[in-house]
Amino acid sequence: MSQTFTMDDLRRMLQERQHKMTPQRQVVLQIILDHPGEHLSAEDVHGILRDNKSEIGLATVYRSLELLSELGILQKMEFGDGCSRYEVNKTDPSKHHHHHLICTNCGKVIEFQDDFLEPLEEDIKKKLGFTVSDHQVKFFGLCKECQEAQQ
Repeated sequence: MSQTFTMDDLRRMLQERQHKMTPQRQVVLQIILDHPGEHLSAEDVHGILRDNKSEIGLATVYRSLELLSELGILQKMEFGDGCSRYEVNKTDPSKHHHHHLICTNCGKVIEFQDDFLEPLEEDIKKKLGFTVSDHQVKFFGLCKECQEAQQ
């Protein structure tokens, strides 16, 4: 089950991890909060900042996103194109993350929540004695719109 976080929640999470909510981190986090489900890259965040006449540089955006990811506040994702993307890590740590469908034509990313791997994880634990703490699933293919455009 996913949760919704406010800026105060995120500030508290940073403080619990012995970090301050700097003005730059707050602006970067607010952009991520304002674009739910968009899986923004550092360049995307920087572009939004530039459009809003912000003076925050790309290097600061990268550092902020990396730190927030390392602290577990953001989830860093790779979709096979060499570009890291970020979203608020709103997943209950006792549950698995959502999964992604990635269109290899237009780059659209679609999230889905169903977790069909639970039986496989139980089988792995039973047969191999290995407890799976998390997994990521990414399916690559063509979205509905790209399929229709090709017909």
